Amino acid sequence: MEPLRIPSEAEIRAAYCEGEDAVVRLFYETISKLDERIQRLEDQIAKNSSNSSKPPSSDGFKKKPKSLRQKSGKKSGGQPGHPGHTLKAVTTPDHVQIHRVKRCSHCQANLEEVEVQDCEKRQVFDVPPVKIEVTEHQAEIKTCPECHRLTVGEFPAGVSQPVQYGERIKAQMVYFHQYHFVPLERTTEILGDLYGQTVSEGTIVEACQETAQQVEPIYQLTKTELIHTQDTGHSMRLGVALKASYGGCTWLVPLS
Repeated sequence: MEPLRIPSEAEIRAAYCEGEDAVVRLFYETISKLDERIQRLEDQIAKNSSNSSKPPSSDGFKKKPKSLRQKSGKKSGGQPGHPGHTLKAVTTPDHVQIHRVKRCSHCQANLEEVEVQDCEKRQVFDVPPVKIEVTEHQAEIKTCPECHRLTVGEFPAGVSQPVQYGERIKAQMVYFHQYHFVPLERTTEILGDLYGQTVSEGTIVEACQETAQQVEPIYQLTKTELIHTQDTGHSMRLGVALKASYGGCTWLVPLS
């Protein structure tokens, strides 16, 4: 912001010599600039994370405005009639661990040879330990005994570099960064924490660009459909339902 310039004494005397109209004009010009500067400063002070792009950490110790929502009187938690999402046991678990009874918990008698009459079951839902798996593709090279020329085996589609990331982890990069709006730096941190693999920000950007190219044809078809259809409800359903597959993951196509 440029510093406010106050008329000098010479300018004020010059206006005085020119007459009453010149003095009034100089006065209002100065007041107008001062008022504009005050307004800009007030607008700047009023900005916070809720009405601008400033991060919440810049709000300091200011109190957040009190919510205008009224209490419903309902108890917290699931409401009557709500289907809920209770965790239910499955009939065919992926793994079964048997915890054998070897001794009586009362008299310490040996029970290893005693027949099992029943068992109590408990199931734990969890994700398996995750780590990066490296698949090496080897294309055979053979010399033809007839023409004595070399023939090299074909690599799978998408395997084009000596060392590269696979489609599934690139899909996760795009998922974190684009769908959940996680910044590049934090996306690299998440991938490092989950898989112990340091990924550069440039790699994430490249993966996002690849995904954009993949969904571009469908994106254009969707825009055309939305422009020419007269059924607004159908257009909205189409925009929400249209999806594009990349790397074994499904992404909603953004419509703008």
